Amino acid sequence: MRRQLLPGLPDDIARECLIRVPYRGFPTARSVCRLWKRELDSPYFHRIRKAAGLTRPVVAFAQAESAPATGSSAVKSVGGSTPSYRLSLFEPATGAWSLLPPVPGLPHGLPFFCRMAAAERELVVVGGWDPKTWAASDGVHVYDFATGSWRRGAPVPGPRRSFFACATASVGGRVAVVVAGGHDEEKNALRSAMAYDVASDTWAPLPDMAMERDECRGVFLDGRFYVVGGYSTEAQGRFSRTAEALDVAAGQWGAMEEDKLDEGTCPKTCVVGGDGRLYMSRGDQGGQLAVLDAAGWRAVAEVPGDARVAPELVAWEGGLMVMGSETHGGAQTGYIMEAGTAMWKKVEVPEEYSGNIHAGCCLEI
Repeated sequence: MRRQLLPGLPDDIARECLIRVPYRGFPTARSVCRLWKRELDSPYFHRIRKAAGLTRPVVAFAQAESAPATGSSAVKSVGGSTPSYRLSLFEPATGAWSLLPPVPGLPHGLPFFCRMAAAERELVVVGGWDPKTWAASDGVHVYDFATGSWRRGAPVPGPRRSFFACATASVGGRVAVVVAGGHDEEKNALRSAMAYDVASDTWAPLPDMAMERDECRGVFLDGRFYVVGGYSTEAQGRFSRTAEALDVAAGQWGAMEEDKLDEGTCPKTCVVGGDGRLYMSRGDQGGQLAVLDAAGWRAVAEVPGDARVAPELVAWEGGLMVMGSETHGGAQTGYIMEAGTAMWKKVEVPEEYSGNIHAGCCLEI
């Protein structure tokens, strides 16, 4: 006789109960029995949870501990100390902050300047610099919110790259993290790109971009992986206004798109909003939140003065969030702008979550 998810209830009714378990309860629910484990591990479970409107945005930040530990003389530091970075979580619906467990095998914290991408219920951390040696890393670490655990992913092939574009792409039900550009260990800007299939833990090469792009930004929009801005080896910090878009299904890059950015603008804060448009925080132009429409970039709202320095912008379907500080090295301040408004709402940021932020992304769990 076939076992039921909940004895005495049809499985479709039992499933309606299970999809209402908060994501923090997933690891406990998986441990109840093999049937529940199989159910929660199924992509179908998470699809129907989302279809029922039960998923919630969870923002992840690669964030420095607010009280830096004393660093070694072998590490580049400021004021004789080097902060250790960890992953903090913020839930916009509740205002709750929390920490993810430390990544196994990284005793000195997250790699500096690592990239992050959301792959459904998993958070993928790629590359960065070793906190002790400042050597570029090819490491991949994946946190599964269903199991509440980390696993080591296949390392990034090819030269160890830094400051590359990174975003999640979805094609035919498969989720991949795409990386492109950046620079190698000799500071040469790169044109190469590749995709990491999260489920199979494998990397596949992609066609090269038309131009080298160091310090570029990656976003996924309308079925295409956009690489925005960046600069060539010779340009060294003179950012391009152009962008290139990879049709992920076809595996081909489109024609170069001009005027995606203002001249000389770093694309670090470019994100895709819930309305499908590009947004960015332009701190070098009066602290504006700007949106790209048919007429070009236009200001939507002023970024609050205490969040304009080194801002990090994260977006989800219902809004976007900026985290920044008033001065270099200052405590982080957060604000949320809900979709359809141009008004900021200040976020309560506990002192232990006020450290500097290197990267951020949003998951829908």
